[in-house]
Amino acid sequence: MSTFSAPASAKFGADYHLSFEFARTLFAELTPARIDLLEALRRCGPCSVYALAKAVGRNYSNIHTDIGKLEEHGLVRRTPDGTVFVPFESVEIHLALFKQAA
Repeated sequence: MSTFSAPASAKFGADYHLSFEFARTLFAELTPARIDLLEALRRCGPCSVYALAKAVGRNYSNIHTDIGKLEEHGLVRRTPDGTVFVPFESVEIHLALFKQAA
């Protein structure tokens, strides 16, 4: 499970906060390929999923799936015409290493 919020943290200067309860979830949801997509989309600017797939040299179907997952976590947004973009310059990821007793 993940949670997210905005605005930015003054401590880290992040535009967006993303929190995962477990490391396994973090790494399953934010794979290196998905993080690369965020970086590519910030570089390219708003574009279609097809154009993004061409820009990064990956299969459209895989990019479509990855963009959908990034959208679920609020890291990517769509315009009414279907263009995708990253609305943030930075993202803060919080991973709790242990839970304190209640």
